[in-house]
Amino acid sequence: MIEKINLNNILFLDIETVPEEENFNSLDAEMQSLWDHKTQYQRKDDFTPEEFYDRAGIWAEFGKIVCISVGYFTIKGDIRNFRVTSFFGDEKKILRDFNNLINNHFNQPQHLLCGHNAKEFDIPFMARRMIINQIAIPDKLNLFGKKPWEVAHLDTLELWKFGDYKHFTSLKLLTKILGIPSPKGDIDGSQVGHVFYVEKDIDRIVTYCEKDTIAVAQVFLRLRREDLLIDDEIIHV
Repeated sequence: MIEKINLNNILFLDIETVPEEENFNSLDAEMQSLWDHKTQYQRKDDFTPEEFYDRAGIWAEFGKIVCISVGYFTIKGDIRNFRVTSFFGDEKKILRDFNNLINNHFNQPQHLLCGHNAKEFDIPFMARRMIINQIAIPDKLNLFGKKPWEVAHLDTLELWKFGDYKHFTSLKLLTKILGIPSPKGDIDGSQVGHVFYVEKDIDRIVTYCEKDTIAVAQVFLRLRREDLLIDDEIIHV
């Protein structure tokens, strides 16, 4: 069925997140206690709450978004382009700019959002951070009261599962086995917090995020048995 979807109607996306504060000691006492309780199962006796804090970026309650990258196809006749852009800087501005894009250009019934593990991570994370930042959730992200077939989300991880719900495949592994150029540059997700807080190199994070967004689109093309994007078709805006 995915072969029947008009590529022009899909917004591909990826987000990068970091701990909300640079280090555990920057949290107030109550948040430190809540972090301790929240991560008790994951840490067990192997790490103290402070030692585990570098992973806070995976929880919307303790992390924040530093970049959202999006990409979309523009296909006219036999000319195909994939336009990529990113929102970064202050989290509230990132979320507002992303909202404006959704509400102004991808708000129709035929429009879909697509990411890798986006249903489990990116989309819930964005929605929760919007609530925390007192920003209205756009209809495309808001699942309340919707039936499963009304949810306008595609997920390349879910498509690859083929109903095998216990199965997880990373985007890096999926691109490798499908013969797609590796999306990863010189960092991985576990290093984003260090690059953000210590190196203060947001451009490096944006490049990393955009490569993932392009990789998701490439996986989707491969699942449809279509030609992969070449560099000349990718436009950074």
